[in-house]
Amino acid sequence: MNEDTGGPGRWAVPDYEEVRTLGEGAGGRVVLARHTATGVPVAIKYLGERLRDDREFLARFRAEARLLGELRHPCVVRLYEYVEARGGAAIVMEAVDGVSLRQLLRRHGATGPEAALVLLKGSLSGLGAAHTAGVVHRDYKPENVLVRADGTSALADFGIAVRAGRETEVVGTPAYMAPEQWQGRPAGPAGDVYAAAAVFHECLTGRRPFTGDDVTALRLQHLRAPVPLDDVPAPVRGLLRRGMAKDPAQRPSIEDFLADLERAATEGYGAGWEERGRRRLTELTALLALLFPFTATATLEAPAQALTLLGRLRLGGWKAAAGAAVLAVVAGGLTSVAARPHDTSTTVASSVPSDVDSPTPSAPSPSASATDASASPTADTTPTGTPSDSPTVSPTPTVSSAPPAESPTPTTASPATPTPGTVTITIGSWQRGQTPGTLVADVTVDTTGTGPVTVTADYYVDTPADPYGNQTRQLSGGTHYPVTFVADFANHPCRGTWTVTLTSTPAAANGPQTASLDAPPC
Repeated sequence: MNEDTGGPGRWAVPDYEEVRTLGEGAGGRVVLARHTATGVPVAIKYLGERLRDDREFLARFRAEARLLGELRHPCVVRLYEYVEARGGAAIVMEAVDGVSLRQLLRRHGATGPEAALVLLKGSLSGLGAAHTAGVVHRDYKPENVLVRADGTSALADFGIAVRAGRETEVVGTPAYMAPEQWQGRPAGPAGDVYAAAAVFHECLTGRRPFTGDDVTALRLQHLRAPVPLDDVPAPVRGLLRRGMAKDPAQRPSIEDFLADLERAATEGYGAGWEERGRRRLTELTALLALLFPFTATATLEAPAQALTLLGRLRLGGWKAAAGAAVLAVVAGGLTSVAARPHDTSTTVASSVPSDVDSPTPSAPSPSASATDASASPTADTTPTGTPSDSPTVSPTPTVSSAPPAESPTPTTASPATPTPGTVTITIGSWQRGQTPGTLVADVTVDTTGTGPVTVTADYYVDTPADPYGNQTRQLSGGTHYPVTFVADFANHPCRGTWTVTLTSTPAAANGPQTASLDAPPC
C-alpha cells in the first residue's frame, strides 16, 4: 500500500502520489495527487479518520460517489473511482484548473449580464443532467460552481444531493434555499432552479438577493419578500421573477428555463451574447490565475488528454466511466461529509432555523480551492459502463502491505491513444479586452483526428525576437476547438505594437499564425 505523504499513519489510496493538500478540516481533507501509472492529476477526497467508523457519515460519503458516478455531463463533475477499506474511504476525481464562482465574485463583484447568463446556462445544463438522473443537488451556491480558464463552468459537490423527493430534512445554504426547503418539504428540482436563479442575481448585482441579521430574518425574506429587481438589467428581470417564484409550481422546469434564458439573452444582448460572456469570464479568471491549483504546483504537468488512459474503473459492486470532475474544494470540498473550516452549508430545523449563514461568508483559503480541469469540455470520455439498477458499494478488504493488485486500484488498461491528424489554427480576432490592460485572442483549432494537440500563444511587444509572455493549452477528444487566450499587457499599455503568435505541437499545417494590434499613443 502506498503511504500517505500527508502525514505518518494516514491511509492513502494506492497507486496515487500526493502532490499537496488543497483543503483540510475536522471531517476530512482534499488533496491534489497524481496517478502513478499515467501521470494524470487527480483530486482525492478523503473521509476524516475520526469519522470513518461512523456509519451515517460513511453512507453519505458512499452515496456521493454513487451520485457522481451516475452523472456524466461536461457541466457536472465526475468520478474516477470510489475506494473504501478498513483504513479509510476516498473519492478520486479528475483535477481541474480554475477558480470557484465565489472567488470570482469576491474579487470582481458583479460579472456583467452576458457573463452571468453564460454561467447560468452552464449550471442549468448540469442540473438538468442531474434531474434527468433523478438527482437533486440541494446545495447549489457559488462555492459549487467552477469556472475554467476558457470561460466555461461546471457544477461540483453533490455531497448532500438526494434522489428527488426522498428527504425532508432541511439541508443547504440559507442564502440560496428555496421557500419549500425552509418549510421542510421534500427536495425537488424546483429548489435547484430557485438556487440557480438566486446565484444569477448575485452575478448580476454583486449581492445576494436576500440578507438578514439572522437566519430567522433570512427565512422570512425567502418566504415572503418580493425578488429585489431594482439593480437587475431589464432584459433578464423576467428570468429572476420566474426562477425565484415563491411557489415551486410556478417556477419553470430546467428545459423551459434554458429556453427562456436563450430568448431573453438574444433579445436583450444580441446573437453574440454567449461568445462575449465567455470572453468576459476568461478575462476575469485570468486575473485570478495564481489561485489555480496547478499554478501553485509547477511539477504537475500531465496533459489533459492523458485522462483517456485511465479507462473504465470499478467502484465496489458497480462501474463508472472515467471523466472530468471539478475540484470544487473551496474550503475543503467536503460539503455535508463533515464539518469543515468556513463551511456555509447548514442543517436547519424545519421550524426555527438554528444555524446562521453569514451575509458575507468568510473567505476560503485560496490554497484550498480548485476547479474543473480540461480547458475544453470536449475532452470528454464516452462512458461504456453503466451503473446497475440497484448499485451497491461494498467495503473492500483491509488494505495492507500486500501488492496493489489486491486493493481497489484503478484499471490502467487503455485503448490506443488517438492522434490529432492534420492541425489547422485560425485567429478569429485579436483585440482589447473589457478589462484594462488585457488583450484577447479568439482562436479556432481544427484537427482531422481526436488525439491530443498542444497550442501555444506567444506574446510580443514590438519585436518578435523577445517574447513578452506565453500561454499553453492542451486539447483532445474532439476535432473543433474554440479557444480564447487572454494576455496581460498592463506593463505596456501604450505605444508600440502588440502581437500574438499561435503555434502547435504537432505543428499546424498552415504554420504559425500571427496577429498584431497597434497600441494607443501614450
